[in-house]
Amino acid sequence: MGAYREEWRRSIEDPEGFWGEAAKAIRWDREPTRVLDRSNPPFYRWFPDGELNTCFNAVDRHVEEGRGGQAALIYDSPVTGTIASLTFTELRDQVARCAGALRALGVERGDRVVIYMPMVPEAVVAMLASARIGAVHSVVFGGFAAHELALRIEDAQPKVVVSASCGIEVKRVVEYKPLLDAAIDESSHKPEHCLILQRPQAAASLQAPRDVDWVEALSNATPADCVPVAATDPLYVLYTSGTTGRPKGVVRDNGGHAVALRWSMANVYDTHPGEVFWAASDVGWVVGHSYIVYAPLLAGCTTVLYEGKPVGTPDAGAYWRVIAQHGVKTLFTAPTGFRAVKREDPEGKLIGDYDLSGFKYLFLAGERLDPETYKWASEHLAVPVVDHWWQTETGWPIVANLMGMDPLAIKAGSPTVPVPGYDVRVLDATGQEVPAGTEGAIMIRTPLPPGTLSTLWRNDENFVQTYLSRVPGYYLTGDGGHFDEDGYLFVMGRVDDVINVAGHRLSTGEMEEIIAGHPDVAECAVIGVADELKGQVPRALVVLKGGVTRDHATICEEVVQRVRDQVGSVASLRRADVVAALPKTRSGKILRKSMRAIADGRDEPVPSTIDDVAVLEALRPVLRAGA
Repeated sequence: MGAYREEWRRSIEDPEGFWGEAAKAIRWDREPTRVLDRSNPPFYRWFPDGELNTCFNAVDRHVEEGRGGQAALIYDSPVTGTIASLTFTELRDQVARCAGALRALGVERGDRVVIYMPMVPEAVVAMLASARIGAVHSVVFGGFAAHELALRIEDAQPKVVVSASCGIEVKRVVEYKPLLDAAIDESSHKPEHCLILQRPQAAASLQAPRDVDWVEALSNATPADCVPVAATDPLYVLYTSGTTGRPKGVVRDNGGHAVALRWSMANVYDTHPGEVFWAASDVGWVVGHSYIVYAPLLAGCTTVLYEGKPVGTPDAGAYWRVIAQHGVKTLFTAPTGFRAVKREDPEGKLIGDYDLSGFKYLFLAGERLDPETYKWASEHLAVPVVDHWWQTETGWPIVANLMGMDPLAIKAGSPTVPVPGYDVRVLDATGQEVPAGTEGAIMIRTPLPPGTLSTLWRNDENFVQTYLSRVPGYYLTGDGGHFDEDGYLFVMGRVDDVINVAGHRLSTGEMEEIIAGHPDVAECAVIGVADELKGQVPRALVVLKGGVTRDHATICEEVVQRVRDQVGSVASLRRADVVAALPKTRSGKILRKSMRAIADGRDEPVPSTIDDVAVLEALRPVLRAGA
């Protein structure tokens, strides 16, 4: 651990020297003379006087440096039976045309572009095209319902929305255009134009002059050059689940982001120019932003864009087929995917059908890696299975086993050690650091390293209140855990009411607000309970208004449907139960933690602050029935 410890120490004691050196891997239009601006805490800024273009660093520079013929992106879509690739030269040309099309629609530096797309190359092109002309993109996961999209359009206020006629699931086609139209109708902000990719699986009805066809727009566009922007200018806004009300738009800057992600590819993932990296995620999530699009391309790697599932497209050998066919060195996905594969192929027999000799690493993140999944993957793949931990807000790993720097012994259940740049501490309720082995709140001393969130979109006050107010000088991760005697961190789960469904953070508070709108519901609670496949799934408990005599099963079906309609199927709410009352403290706080424990089969002590133990005990058979 000596080499790692020295690098970590240097990054904490001399962050200017450490990250100034890392910044040399990026091509700058104006070299920064300062690395870190500490003049306005907690709003620290990295490379404040530097200028660059992220798209140039991800695409054009590789053409200039002789990699133009290398595959930049491999598109693998088992749901459409398509495999295609774009070289860096081809990607540059498509991105330049898309950037020209956006400019023709009025998009300039600083304007926002919302991207509501399936997993197709055009989604990556649209992201890079926005960056090319200095616009700020905000990608919304295609599985979100119209209401969720409307909230993000309302907050980001895009000049243009880029979308497609449909997304394709294993057994159905999801038409995006009606969802987009409904979202725009709901939002008070109306984008000037929508750029629509027509897919053959479903044709969208375009509303001229607002709606513009993708192919027609790009064919008529004049290619646009890269526009230098300040390192501190926003590259994108990505909305993350939180409490009810206005969504939280995480702002990522250009300069720190490029430096941190480029550094992470070599040092965390041990993946280098010309090698193939595959993040089996979606561009709508932070993993897709960081490790499908930006980090691999910034590093000159080939990235894989996969429009399929771990199982069912066509079978539980999908991962192995993609790895073998495209020469993947490093796979990054969520434990949920591996649990699905393990359920379908418990003996791992399909692995033997493929040549995985070039496969070197499996990285898992997005939720806690359970020991059984770790054991299964380790035994059947015979490569390092690297658990690591990070968040939408940080944009790249907080804690990891650094495969490209100083690989350490793996401990099941731990994502290993803090990555250089992150001063991670475990604190008690008074803000004091706790000894090894003691549970507490995981926090990070500020300033955070480059690439992490700089603020929330148009909401500095909420940024400080949400993340930086609990303990002065510390960023609140919202997760709890402990360090062991060897300095390994164990992350035990959320300390708030945001649950993790298959790697997707979803707000229970938002679901409760939706359920509370049902005319028969007086009160409700949504808790995340353990699920073998998805890590967590929501359970809803509803108390009906007095005098309601309707069939309880019908009401529960309506409650589930309300959440699916307003959040989307990604919420995975499938069970609601009518109960007589909810257990609360004397101050009126619902005892969600106690209910989660019962549902998960744990017998935790009943809090002394509970007002009526009988209410909690009455819920026990209901909660255990779903286990």
